[in-house]
Amino acid sequence: MNNTFNEVLAAIMSHRSIRKFKNEKLTPSQIETIVRAAQMASSSRFMQAYSIIGLTDPALKRELSEITKTPYIEENGHLFIFCADLKRLTVMGTEQEKQDMRMMLESSVFYQIAVTDTALAAQNAVLAAESLGLGAVIIGSVSKDIRRLDQMLALPEYVVPLFGIAVGVPDQQPEIKPRLPLEAVYFENRYPSESDLKERIEAYDHDMRHYYQTRSENNRDAGWSRSHIDLLKLQLPLSGMTEYLHGKGLNVT
Repeated sequence: MNNTFNEVLAAIMSHRSIRKFKNEKLTPSQIETIVRAAQMASSSRFMQAYSIIGLTDPALKRELSEITKTPYIEENGHLFIFCADLKRLTVMGTEQEKQDMRMMLESSVFYQIAVTDTALAAQNAVLAAESLGLGAVIIGSVSKDIRRLDQMLALPEYVVPLFGIAVGVPDQQPEIKPRLPLEAVYFENRYPSESDLKERIEAYDHDMRHYYQTRSENNRDAGWSRSHIDLLKLQLPLSGMTEYLHGKGLNVT
């Protein structure tokens, strides 16, 4: 790694998802540090439109692990559930003010703000955990049965669970996944032509096939683009999420 990197850049550039943890619980001090670091993330209009729920009940963790088929939901040092939260903005208002706020609160614009706030806070949390010598993985599959998770966490209207973060002492040291080349992500002034973009992604597919074939565990023969094309061809049902969000009082499509 370039010796000119400072400690923050070194931590960012060495990120990898950890899915195997030692049987050591986080201390209250570590949990507080991670949450406080999450709170220091940028926030649109300073709404801080997110909540973080620490899932510590073994029965709840077991149930969520069974729903998601994800063992590290149970086997970690601490599990955080990150939620988009617009409810907090309403609690100090009068009943009339709550009615006056509904159109804005239930709009897709404000839901997007809450999702963005939550994601920014989560990235801070992961970086904080890694700076403490811990490992972490963001778990999108917690929303596989989002209605059940909603019930488990007793979430009110305007609060939506987005993903989990499992944190703990690493019990593995996986290789760092190659990222897309800079030329396929960063463009000056305008988006590139499809032919230029395709050329850049083809080179990346070659790198990813090599990575998957040679990494120390879970080897497979796969590229980046084909994996995602196959995923998007599955025609997974999406209407259930829209209906769920409507049930939470959010007018999104």
